[in-house]
Amino acid sequence: MTPRDSIDFSAIRVLDGGMATELERRGCDISGPLWSAHVLDQSPATIAAVHLDYLRAGADCISTASYQVSAHGYRELTPDSAEAARRAERALRQSVEIAEQARALYALENPRRVWIAASLGPYGAALHNGAEYHGRYAIAFDDLVAFHAGRLAILADTNAGLLAFETIPSLDEAQAILRALEPYPALTAWISFTCHDAAHVAHGEPLRDCARALAVSPQVAAIGINCTAPSLITPLIIESRFGHSDRKPTIVYPNSGETWDPATRNWRGHADSTQFGLLAREWFRAGAQAIGGCCRTGPAHIAAVARAARASIPAASS
Repeated sequence: MTPRDSIDFSAIRVLDGGMATELERRGCDISGPLWSAHVLDQSPATIAAVHLDYLRAGADCISTASYQVSAHGYRELTPDSAEAARRAERALRQSVEIAEQARALYALENPRRVWIAASLGPYGAALHNGAEYHGRYAIAFDDLVAFHAGRLAILADTNAGLLAFETIPSLDEAQAILRALEPYPALTAWISFTCHDAAHVAHGEPLRDCARALAVSPQVAAIGINCTAPSLITPLIIESRFGHSDRKPTIVYPNSGETWDPATRNWRGHADSTQFGLLAREWFRAGAQAIGGCCRTGPAHIAAVARAARASIPAASS
């Protein structure tokens, strides 16, 4: 297992923005079952360029392009289970290596410390049918643990500083992740939920109950909310902090504010990075430790968050 420094989350104020939708903006095809992970094979240099742009925008932590990677997902591309597992392992390792390369390039411009989080989506992401937005899976709890454990066994031997379990829809899956983490005590992770209203995660459990359950784990570095409408974030920060009583940092990285229309397969609405930055100031005041963006956010949004972070420091220290 790769040695790791303990995570000082107080040093992380700005997260990065969306990866898949930013790759799509740059001409990459993410229409297949592996979503942005296809680009690991097609154009790794484009992924590195996205990482570098987020670092230049002010991100303290970049997330790897591995959200959709799993042996389960690769089995849609090959009938050979062993080959699917090998391809998934190669993709996970490659995603960390690309982030490391981007970090090294950025260090030539700016020596500040940068963290790498290995992005891991929920089981529903591997199904690529939208199940991560409701969490009603036809899978036993032990099998859910095994799904997450398979990826952890690989990432434990990389230089990712921490793990980012993202868009988790239910308390049940969060508890499966905690179980999967137990054999790897050196690994720390944030666990971030997707929420359908101002108080509940997508599956229906109160966010405060989810936060309370995670707060007891020494391997949980932070509790988050992502892939959620910006208008819901302030009350969700309050709900999360109520649940864990500030025992863990709260992080948020919502969508741009646009919504996906499955009928037309288009995004609707307007992504205003200036407004996103103004909301970030509100989220910092509400108690968020770190802020970034999810779907449809880009470097301009993260630059606005970085400005909000700098503006929030005097208020936080006074």
